[in-house]
Amino acid sequence: MSSTSMRTLVWFRGKDLRISDHGPLCEAACHGEVIGLFVLDPYFFAPERARELPHRMQFLLESIAALQSNLEQLGSGLVLARGKSIEVVPRLARRWRVDKVLAQRWTEPFARKRDAIVAERLHVPFELHEGETLAVPEEVRTGEGKSYSVFTPFARAHRAVVRVGSPLRAPKTLPPLPDDIRADKATLPSLESLGIAHNPRLLAGGERAARERLRRFLASAAERYDAERDRLDLASTSRLSADLKFGTLSIRTVWTAARRALERTNPKAWRSFSNELLWREFTHAVLWNNPNLLKHPRRAEFETFPWEPNEPGWRAWCEGKTGYPIVDASARQLLGEGFVHNRARMISASFLVKDLLIDYRRGEAHYMKYLTDGDWAQNNAGWQWSAGCGFDAQPYFRVFNPIDQGRKFDPTGGYVRRWIPEIARLPDKHLHAPWEAPAAVLRAAGITLGETYPNPIVNHASARNRFLAIAQGRMSAR
Repeated sequence: MSSTSMRTLVWFRGKDLRISDHGPLCEAACHGEVIGLFVLDPYFFAPERARELPHRMQFLLESIAALQSNLEQLGSGLVLARGKSIEVVPRLARRWRVDKVLAQRWTEPFARKRDAIVAERLHVPFELHEGETLAVPEEVRTGEGKSYSVFTPFARAHRAVVRVGSPLRAPKTLPPLPDDIRADKATLPSLESLGIAHNPRLLAGGERAARERLRRFLASAAERYDAERDRLDLASTSRLSADLKFGTLSIRTVWTAARRALERTNPKAWRSFSNELLWREFTHAVLWNNPNLLKHPRRAEFETFPWEPNEPGWRAWCEGKTGYPIVDASARQLLGEGFVHNRARMISASFLVKDLLIDYRRGEAHYMKYLTDGDWAQNNAGWQWSAGCGFDAQPYFRVFNPIDQGRKFDPTGGYVRRWIPEIARLPDKHLHAPWEAPAAVLRAAGITLGETYPNPIVNHASARNRFLAIAQGRMSAR
C-alpha cells in the first residue's frame, strides 16, 4: 500500500445493498484499498430472531448474495463476519489497520445508538453518508425551524428545499481485497439453517432484480398511477418498497428515473407517485425527530386507550377468517407473499383497531414480522395513521367500511378471488358481502357460510358505533 493511498472499510448494513449510487463505496474507490464488510449480527441473524422476520430474511439473504457477486465482478469482494456489530467493526478496523470506516446513515433510534457506540470505540474516523432518504435529517423545517407534523406542508417544503442530485455511477473496477484480510471466513447462512422455509411467492432480492422492477413499472403502470394506484384488482403499483427498504435501489435512483419518465408526459402520475416517495421522506423525518414513536403513540390519550385482548378476533384477523372478504384477502396476501397493497393495509388496519378494538401495536408487530418491505418508520406511521393517534393521522372518527372499500377498490373482485378462492364463484354483486347473498346464490357458488367461509365475526355498523363512543369520550375528556 503506497504512502498516499488509504485503506477504507465500507460497512454495508442492510439498507444499502447495491453498488450503484452508493456514496461510501464510491468515495472509498477513489482513495486506495477498499474492504467491503457485512456483519451477520445476531440481532437479526440468530435463528430465533431470523424466524421472526422470515420474508425479510429471504429477501435480505438474496440481496447480500447479489451484492457479493457484484463486488466480485468489480474485482473485489464482500467480507462476512459474525458477531455484534458494535464489537466486530471496531475489532476488525483495528486488526486490518484501516484509515477510515464509511457507512450509510440509518434513521431508527436503535441504529443511531449502535452508530454512536461504534464511533466511540473506533480508533479512526467513522463517517456516515446520506442515502436512506433524499433529505438529510432536519433539512426540511418550518419557518420557525421546527419539524413538520402534517404531510402536505412537509411535501410542499421538501419540493422547494431539497435538491435531488444525479445518482452516482457504480465504480467500474475495485482493487482486490488486500492479502492480509483474514476475517472469520463466515459464510452466508441458508434459510434452512435459520429454520425458515423458502417462499417462492416473494419478490427476488438483489440490485439486478430491483432495476428490472423499476424498468417494468416505468414502462407500464406508472403512466396510469394517479388513476389506478388504489385499485386492488390491478397491477397498479411499483412494487419497489422492498427495494427501497433494503437499498437494492437508492431513493435517488427511483426519484430521478420516475421524474425523467413522467414529469413532462404524465405530470399527474408524477405528482401522485412522487407524493408516495415524499410520504416515505415524511415518515423518516418524523421518526428522526420523535424516536419514541416506535414504542408510544404520538397522541397521549391513546396511551391508555381501553384496547381489548379479543384473542378470537385477533386470530381470525391474522388468518384471514373474519368473514369480511377484503380484510381476509389482505391477511392472506401478507402471509402468502410478504406484501399487502397500501389500500388493503389501511382497510385491514382500520378493521383491527376500530372494529375489533385491538391495539394498533399488535397489528404493527404482525406486519413487521411478515412484510418483505417491513420498514420501521413507514410501518409505524401507517399504523398510527390508521388508528388516529399519529402524525398527520386520519381523524379518529373516520372508520373504513370494508364492504364499501372492497366494492370501490376491487370492483372486478380480482383481488378477493385470488386470495379467497372458496368464494370465487360468487357474482360481483355479493362478493364483498357474502352474507347478503340469497341462499340460492350461495348454493350455486358452493358456499355454506360458517363452514366453507365464516360469517362476519362482528357487525361493522355496531362495531363502528362502539369505537366512536369510546374514542369520542376520551377525546372530549382531554
